[in-house]
Amino acid sequence: MRILRPLAALLPALLLALACGGSAKTSTGRGIVRDVNREWKQVVIEHGDLPGLMPAMTMNYDVADAKLLDALGPGQSIEFDVRFDGKSYTITRIERLSDADVAAPPGAPGEGALEKLLPEAELAPDFALVDQDGHPRRLSEYRGRVVLLDFVYTDCQGPCSLVTGLHVDVQKALSPEARRGVQFLSVSLDPVHDTPLALGRYAKLRGADLSDWAFLTGPPDDVAKLLQAYGVGTIRQGEGQIEHNVVAFLIDPEGRVARRYLGLKDEAAAIAHDVDGLVRPAS
Repeated sequence: MRILRPLAALLPALLLALACGGSAKTSTGRGIVRDVNREWKQVVIEHGDLPGLMPAMTMNYDVADAKLLDALGPGQSIEFDVRFDGKSYTITRIERLSDADVAAPPGAPGEGALEKLLPEAELAPDFALVDQDGHPRRLSEYRGRVVLLDFVYTDCQGPCSLVTGLHVDVQKALSPEARRGVQFLSVSLDPVHDTPLALGRYAKLRGADLSDWAFLTGPPDDVAKLLQAYGVGTIRQGEGQIEHNVVAFLIDPEGRVARRYLGLKDEAAAIAHDVDGLVRPAS
């Protein structure tokens, strides 16, 4: 049974409690494999409820061991264990099932999802949206700076709070000199409900320093075009939930994608190190 939309506000407290509790939590689920990438150690699974962790959705997960992906392919029915340590979700076990054991429609969202993501070295498509204060923002206005771009929405019952929390830690890990050469951008996946005011509350609740971080929204058609350009697929499910790729893009001062971060396995210190390597020295 899915968590109803009004209870989504309870999620940050739940995640904080788990993160501070010092012990990981494991849940078992069943689903359909929708995409596999062995190089990135990622698998996209369309699954039912994960008791105690998240409602039914299609999501890309990190795996603890690349061998778990051996002989795994789209369309296969699986049972799996996912561990949540307060910061990331990791698949620790995968077992093949007969197709009769898991019911899911063919060709569901997530098919080939990882291959659709904007590749590294590509020029990041420009976009124009408004921030949490209603001010217009364009990606191109940050040319000459490093941009860390992610995608979240305020009622997310899955990984969005973790993505934001991770990038808050990246902000804190950067030196003052590096911070002057960086801009954080978070695009709402739910522009219908995520007003500038809602995004501002979300950002402040999670400790984002808005001096160099903008939370963006805009007309749904404009956001949809942006998401398509970056390959961030979204499917709206019941009760307000949105299925989407968990991905962030690190964009260099020339406006090209320098690095993609899939899932939540990358540590804040490692991302901060990548940022430092791209920041131009102050002239």
